[in-house]
Amino acid sequence: MQSDPKPQRAQAAPQPAVAPAARAVPQLRRPARRAVLVVHVVASASWLGLTLGLLALGITAAGSGDPAAVAASVRSMGLFADLLLLPVAFLTLGSGLVLALGTPWGLARHRWVWTKFWLTLATTAATAFALRPGVHEAVTAVAAGPLPDASEVLMGPVVSLSAYVFMTVISVLKPWGPTKRGRRLRASARGVPRNT
Repeated sequence: MQSDPKPQRAQAAPQPAVAPAARAVPQLRRPARRAVLVVHVVASASWLGLTLGLLALGITAAGSGDPAAVAASVRSMGLFADLLLLPVAFLTLGSGLVLALGTPWGLARHRWVWTKFWLTLATTAATAFALRPGVHEAVTAVAAGPLPDASEVLMGPVVSLSAYVFMTVISVLKPWGPTKRGRRLRASARGVPRNT
């Protein structure tokens, strides 16, 4: 009986079949993928938490009869909007893109990833061009007197929170299956001829 002089290496878990043409972007190695995933989850949870905080402050501003409480709530919303919202939104968007492009999930292979990408892009734009300006208008209005319209401090956080909760749900459930492109890539990786 002969012994093999080379020790056997443990084999890595098999990766999902992806067509060679679909791998234009190199896949992240496991430690990098995990690190980016942690950054993405923390950034997403932070964005959700910031929005909950904005909503709580908006409810306080809209429902309080005390002018000092209204002013403090609106000013706090302005602080959150100026210092935290956009960096967290861009970190969420960027880390999500790295995960989508650097893992077998892909950006346009699964409907839930595609939907989440477009919603994240839309909510990032809405944060920059609607939510922050609305909060700034409220801060300016409160500095001059009472808050004229409570919807200025409520609508943005309500819409944002709804979108973030929806994105969290589809991230966990991963519904709807692959996209047409995803089915085509999966079939070509398995050697199944494509229907024309």
